Amino acid sequence: TYRAATLAGLATNFFFGMLRASVLIALYHGQSEIAGMTITDAITFTGLTQAAIAFLSLFSWYEVMDSVYTGAVSSDMLKPMNYFNFWLAQDSGRAFASFLLRGLSIMIAYALLFDITVPQSADQWLAFILVLLLSWLVSFSWRFLVNLAAFWTPNALGIARLAFILSWFLSGFFMPLRFFPVWFVRLCYLTPFPYTINAVVEVYLGLVDGQALAAIILAQIAWILLLVLAGMIALRAGVRRLEILGG
Repeated sequence: TYRAATLAGLATNFFFGMLRASVLIALYHGQSEIAGMTITDAITFTGLTQAAIAFLSLFSWYEVMDSVYTGAVSSDMLKPMNYFNFWLAQDSGRAFASFLLRGLSIMIAYALLFDITVPQSADQWLAFILVLLLSWLVSFSWRFLVNLAAFWTPNALGIARLAFILSWFLSGFFMPLRFFPVWFVRLCYLTPFPYTINAVVEVYLGLVDGQALAAIILAQIAWILLLVLAGMIALRAGVRRLEILGG
């Protein structure tokens, strides 16, 4: 049932969160701080990233792709609604439900079991909420774009899986980007992925503020616009190809 699946997902997320927290605690090896992050920040990082898995569909999202392969795309296109907005609306409901059922539950469990970091002011909370919403828009925009590969190939699953795996490493999901060499961090920031996970973590932990915070928000907005534009261009070309092939 849905309830059982939700509970199983929560248990799995929390279990792996504990494992990841243990790895980070061992990494500190008695040090009070690494790259500006305390051990409390590091533990909070594991909670935040585990809580974001379902909210941002970090591991998989093939809804648009499936609709193309099943033929449901033809009826979806007939709906009196922009195709991108149609999927955006559906994903917003999924993300909001995941945030309430899984995200908040995991963070509450972390707060009960650990001494975690929390935003220290109303301004920081507002900044976190804004960056969190923008991170979802960045995430959805690139997931939608990747799914459009289905218009050109009979099996785009491999392409999508590769894109998701790449995002895990470049977003700062496995480890805070601050822990990596500068050259790798710069490489990551040439992609939209750090603006999903890493941005949310750093704002929540209070590691960025002022101009740095403004730069993150502007970069998120820029990536959203760029990815949506790329998605619209790819969608138009894909629909044209579908019509030519008799889809």
